Amino acid sequence: MRLPPAEIAQLEERRQARLLADVTPLVQPFAGGFMGFHEPGSWQNQACGVGLAGPVGADEITNMIEFYQSRGVEPRVELSPFADESLVAGLGERGFVIREFEHVLARELDPGEDLEAALPFGRPAGLELRELDQADRPMLERAVEVALRGFYPTGEIPRAMFDACVATNSMPNNLTVLAWLDGELVAAGTVSVGGEVASLMGVSTEPRARRRGIQQALIVERLALARGRGCVLATIGSRPGIPTERNALRLGFSVAYTKVIVVRPGSGLARSV
Repeated sequence: MRLPPAEIAQLEERRQARLLADVTPLVQPFAGGFMGFHEPGSWQNQACGVGLAGPVGADEITNMIEFYQSRGVEPRVELSPFADESLVAGLGERGFVIREFEHVLARELDPGEDLEAALPFGRPAGLELRELDQADRPMLERAVEVALRGFYPTGEIPRAMFDACVATNSMPNNLTVLAWLDGELVAAGTVSVGGEVASLMGVSTEPRARRRGIQQALIVERLALARGRGCVLATIGSRPGIPTERNALRLGFSVAYTKVIVVRPGSGLARSV
């Protein structure tokens, strides 16, 4: 990897913040990035891209807390290891606690690379990958349902999360790939293109079609789409140790940096996801 982790973080955190600003109904600047709100249960209830532009004052943190608590959700902030220490200390002083960690994996996109060669066993037999036509609303919603089902395997997908993901996947710079196995839709994944960096996200495979190399094929397909849009770097966000991370590592990604997700729980506040 030619780019150092700090530069990768600048590219990726700003891309994520721009995406949040583009797809979220209510957005305000915060600490050099953005904080967004849709409704309880939406992924858009978070602050990201923060702390990379210098010190953050106590008043800014207070305003962020009020922004979320006044709307009935717990404040949630994504912190890269390069966030200014004033923000990290300020959040700690105000009662923020760690919710989870996220690895940001990165991979350069060489114009001359044969991406298909990265698949250890080639594409699975009977697999067909198609780029989603965003004008096909029923298929877009079906793709979102398939992608989210892996994150809600035993319960109903929250409507707020579903609507937020439909809005996200409707953006022109977000390209979704559908995976059909023997004529059945079994997986979907999206790549968000932002300038020179692309982020692979929102992928899930139906249980009956897992362990067949479909997720790896979806990664390679989306890398090719991103490279075709002029991206030179691809990222994937993943909790440490899960299949998404293992598949990414097999296909040439490496951990660039680790983010900490912090929240400020409170009585009567909806959990931020």
